[in-house]
Amino acid sequence: MEIISYVEKSPKRPSFNLFNGAIGAFNIKKRYKAKSRTVNDVSYSFSYPEERYTFKAGKVRKPFSVRMIFAGIGRGVSLFGAFLKQNIKTIALMSLILALVFAAGIFALNIYFFHLNHTGPVLLNYSESADFEHLDNFMSSFALDDSLKVDSDGKLLDADFSVDSSIIVQAVTYQNYKVKSGDTISGITKKFGLSNISTLIAVNDISNVRQLAAGQKLKIPSMDGIVYTVQKGDSINSIVGKYNVKMEALLDANELSSEELTVGQVLFIPGAALDRKTLQNAMGELFILPISAAFRWSSPYGWRADPFTGVRSFHTGTDMACPQGTPILASQSGRVSAVSSNRVYGNYVIIDHGNGYQTLYAHMYKALVKKGAWVSQGTRIGLVGSTGYSTGPHLHFMVYKNGTRIDPMTILKR
Repeated sequence: MEIISYVEKSPKRPSFNLFNGAIGAFNIKKRYKAKSRTVNDVSYSFSYPEERYTFKAGKVRKPFSVRMIFAGIGRGVSLFGAFLKQNIKTIALMSLILALVFAAGIFALNIYFFHLNHTGPVLLNYSESADFEHLDNFMSSFALDDSLKVDSDGKLLDADFSVDSSIIVQAVTYQNYKVKSGDTISGITKKFGLSNISTLIAVNDISNVRQLAAGQKLKIPSMDGIVYTVQKGDSINSIVGKYNVKMEALLDANELSSEELTVGQVLFIPGAALDRKTLQNAMGELFILPISAAFRWSSPYGWRADPFTGVRSFHTGTDMACPQGTPILASQSGRVSAVSSNRVYGNYVIIDHGNGYQTLYAHMYKALVKKGAWVSQGTRIGLVGSTGYSTGPHLHFMVYKNGTRIDPMTILKR
């Protein structure tokens, strides 16, 4: 360090020659002040040549090591911890403000998109209401097609015959029938002189009458009634009481010579019909929601007060609000009967499902099917839109049964 200090502070660069270098090496009082040392009681001094060497100060470089890395990380963590400790209140306040601003932004965006993608109230004038009535009449006349009508118990409304279970004197017989294209369960029932569709449903264990296919074979009994499999604990009296039939009629229809029954024995119950819940499952419970994506029920079926005028009016279907472009599905298999547009329902599709059922899908952005096409349950038939009288993207879903509008919620399987 003495040498470096001397070189840095020397105002004049030292000179060197051979003579001065030889003599000056042992002269302590020469031009350069040198460090003295004593070795074995002999004192000597030395100096460096004047111009032979030049010394420069440089950076000190330590060798790289893993220890240096961890030491650096430790110093960084310590400094960061000290910074947090000194500014904890300020950091907490700023974090809270940023979180509130972010939450407010998200809330505002949700409100914006909610109103953008959902329906609102519609104010109609007289002419527009007339359009509603016109389309309603069209749907009513369309629904009154060639399908036979049945009541809630499965009886054909135009049938003029019935089974009197008290006068049965012959055993039930069966014949086979191959379903033809265009056949319906009600049409086959009437064709063979029966009066209740639950007879064919029960005898053939049909879970969904809309899935009858051409070529399918059915057993047709000679009289109305249902089949029953004897369970443990059953007796003739209990079965007679359960289905309200005459014991003689039950014995005659099944050619029973005694009242003894065995578990697993199949009986034909003349004049009996399926309960309403079972019949409803076979006739319409398999309808699915026409929207499988997220949606909001924005307006139910039935009477409601107009949001603007307060006038009580009847809503003919149910509204399912969701973003434009959401796929619309066929609620049940059937044939597309109409693909059209008007001022009220905008772009719409009507599907005939047979057996008196039709569905209408309105306010579409775009229809994806053509008239006359056969669609299976769940097939994409269009995209949600806001055409016609609509203040936001949604699906207006209507169901007709035997020419009468019904609440879609009664046949939808959710």
